[in-house]
Amino acid sequence: MTEQPFIALGAGERIDDLQTETGLRIIQSREVFSFSLDAVLLSRFANIPRSGGRIADLCSGNGVIPILLSGRTKATIDAIELQPRLADMARRSVAMNGLQEQIHVLQQDLRTYPQIAGNGVYDAITVNPPYMPVTAGDHNENEHYAIARHELHCTLDDLGSACCKLLRPGGKLSMVHRPARLLDIVETLRRWKLEPKRIQFVHPHAQAEANMVLIEATRDGKPDIRLLPPIMVYNEEGVQIV
Repeated sequence: MTEQPFIALGAGERIDDLQTETGLRIIQSREVFSFSLDAVLLSRFANIPRSGGRIADLCSGNGVIPILLSGRTKATIDAIELQPRLADMARRSVAMNGLQEQIHVLQQDLRTYPQIAGNGVYDAITVNPPYMPVTAGDHNENEHYAIARHELHCTLDDLGSACCKLLRPGGKLSMVHRPARLLDIVETLRRWKLEPKRIQFVHPHAQAEANMVLIEATRDGKPDIRLLPPIMVYNEEGVQIV
């Protein structure tokens, strides 16, 4: 059995098991926004190269999506995260899992990152962005939660612009968001030459409205969209099945 490297934890931090066959783990804290089922579903839904190429995960948080994607691809993955604390947690989680050769954590603002990275440099992008416009609801007093939940530093238009520049022609964008924003999302993606190709709704159970939507778009793609079978999180007995 491979010995796990020692990783120092900050105050209030813990290590969680990601429940993967390879024993992947992640550093989390109640003081910052932790990942949830939407990140797990996005990591499964994402259309990514298997053997090579480059992937970017925008709004990467503590790096959960790149870590989960590492089990599906040999491609290089850049985790782009604005907040210093989350970027630091992501780097330590990557090191804890021995993935430093594959995953690179970059503390960058996605609004300016294309100027650094260059145009058309990624084959695929994943993103679990803030869901709520800055005018919607009260912002949480915790800055980390507010940035993760509200479009304070990343609007849909910011996201579309960045992905349009960073993706090569034919490259894939995979996103998870809220169904209430679907029309805004499709309009924004198309404005930035990102053609929606696959949409899949996620429901808590068969009798409930969808509370998540997974979307794939292709850079410079032709109009041709598929609506995939919905995902049910719980079965009729209330047992989680995804």
